[in-house]
Amino acid sequence: MFNKVLIANRGAIACRVIRTLKRLGVGSVAVYSEADAGALHVTMADEAVCIGPAPVAASYLNSARLIEAALSTGAQAIHPGYGFLSENAGFVEACEAAGLVFLGPTPQQMRVFGLKHTARALATSSGVPLLPGTGLLADLDEALTSAERIGYPVMLKSSAGGGGIGMQMCAGADELRGAFETVRRLAQSNFSDAGVFIERYISDARHIEVQVFGDGAGGVLAIGDRDCSLQRRNQKVVEEAPAPHLRPEVRAALHDTARRLAQAASYRSAGTVEFVVDARTQDFYFLEVNARLQVEHGVTEAVTGVDLVEWMVRLGSGDMPALDSLHITQTGHAVQARLYAEDPYKNFQPATGVLTQVSFPSDLRVDTWVERGTEVSAYYDPMLAKLIATAPGRSAALAKLSTALAASSIHGIETNLAYLRAILDSPAFAAGTLTTRFLATFPWQPVTFDVLDPGLESLVVDEPGRIGYWHVGVPPSGPMDPLNFRLGNKLLGNPEGESGLEITAAGPTLRFNCPTRICLTGADLSPTLDGQPIRRNSVIRVAAGQVLKTGSISGPGQRAALLIAGGIDVPTYLGSKTTFALGKFGGHGGRRLLPGDVIHLTRPDTSTETHILAVPARPVLTNDWTCRVLYGPHGAPDFFTDEDIATFFS
Repeated sequence: MFNKVLIANRGAIACRVIRTLKRLGVGSVAVYSEADAGALHVTMADEAVCIGPAPVAASYLNSARLIEAALSTGAQAIHPGYGFLSENAGFVEACEAAGLVFLGPTPQQMRVFGLKHTARALATSSGVPLLPGTGLLADLDEALTSAERIGYPVMLKSSAGGGGIGMQMCAGADELRGAFETVRRLAQSNFSDAGVFIERYISDARHIEVQVFGDGAGGVLAIGDRDCSLQRRNQKVVEEAPAPHLRPEVRAALHDTARRLAQAASYRSAGTVEFVVDARTQDFYFLEVNARLQVEHGVTEAVTGVDLVEWMVRLGSGDMPALDSLHITQTGHAVQARLYAEDPYKNFQPATGVLTQVSFPSDLRVDTWVERGTEVSAYYDPMLAKLIATAPGRSAALAKLSTALAASSIHGIETNLAYLRAILDSPAFAAGTLTTRFLATFPWQPVTFDVLDPGLESLVVDEPGRIGYWHVGVPPSGPMDPLNFRLGNKLLGNPEGESGLEITAAGPTLRFNCPTRICLTGADLSPTLDGQPIRRNSVIRVAAGQVLKTGSISGPGQRAALLIAGGIDVPTYLGSKTTFALGKFGGHGGRRLLPGDVIHLTRPDTSTETHILAVPARPVLTNDWTCRVLYGPHGAPDFFTDEDIATFFS
């Protein structure tokens, strides 16, 4: 067994590998970019080496720097994880030239399977069923001729790469003409290879994978199958093992086909053979081979008891039992949901910022790299965690994951957590009959509003706010106008003290993504809803898509309050949801609202009840002020004695 292994990756997979190495008694070396200096994998590892600035080309894709880090720390092997250089044949050769063991497939296997057209050629010679398709296309004319022969719709694909990049479904010749150069450019910019080809597109398709593991000498095990049909923009969202509702003979044929293909290449280490399965007939066709560990490997581990990372380490160190001595069975059912920092309502736009709360249930497997205080940057993949639930049967596994998602909490930036909850609770998912097109038409309405313009100083607060912490240096914080804040909540029927927005001098512009009720109190902001004036001190019904616009305060008063039915969903910190901007905690992200923020409400609101505050009950705002003075923190004994204070005031 090795003494020390370097992990040439970051995020959840780096943390996952480090945990396995610790269990095996093997030392771990983490690498990190300057942007990841405080990341979880850095603190978990026995040693850590900075490999460059944030951009991946200067850090995680810098093969020379990675090899230098391994040699300088005395690591004997490199685990690639997934992504980055995990399928880069040149990196493998450089590792081996430096005397380092690469824990993954051989360079030749990566070259054969890394280009889809060469993988198709090997599949053909191995008797693996293929969708009607082409080799590499020379130009658009050849693409159009081939598509007519195959029959529309077709899928135009880049030969290199994966992850859904460089794939475009074309329903007819016009779409193919429009997509051809775009896909070529994407392939060139992402994979340095502009090669493209065409395959027949199956409209009712399932995406089924078979996990394989080979010893590099012709021995291969098919460890289990997974259903990865739930995808958005060709990126997987939810995976499960085993694939539901496959006929036994189809499942057996999938395993056998995957094993034969891997044996034909004398495959080494962990890999995945992917198939497209016609949901109506269960006929299956070869899609591609991922010559690396997959993101979704955890669901297979959960139902087989196999630790694929451990197997990769043992195989590389020469400590792996003979594969033909191992008997693998799938027991129970596992479902995985991928938690991303992205906004599903805005075409899955990535989100960045600091996580102010991260909480997951303890009764499921969570592969993650984030915790409270983690900063999610724009430099890397937006996946935050993989949540895996395992149970004796599928329905129990789904129920367990659904319960876990409902109990999970993540705040500070926008994520797809609410979207995942809706998917798991949908009848179609429960039925297990989903195809790769399901999410394209999945009806989902977030319980949120978007900040189009934040105004001058709009803060999430509650009432009375955060009090009683002067002794630890946290001043009292809450609404400056608690009376009007309380009145707004009372009109809406909210519990006393429910959170809302306090607005200073100039108000925000907000777009509501769900129906709800609102109430504006305090100073006059000349509010409008879709351009129509609305009253203050009144409960106003808002429809999904409507825009609330508030202007500058006119007349007496300097604060206004916006209360919303049910309140705003932000975490409680030191007993309050109020923003303490100077301390950078509380409220939404510990700061004032910014353009582009997505603010979650605690619940949908379907009530149509409205109220108007009677004139005598409205607080009277005036420009005549009576000021009372309290001395601040410098009056505390930490700064002055009682005698000092008496001297000062005398």
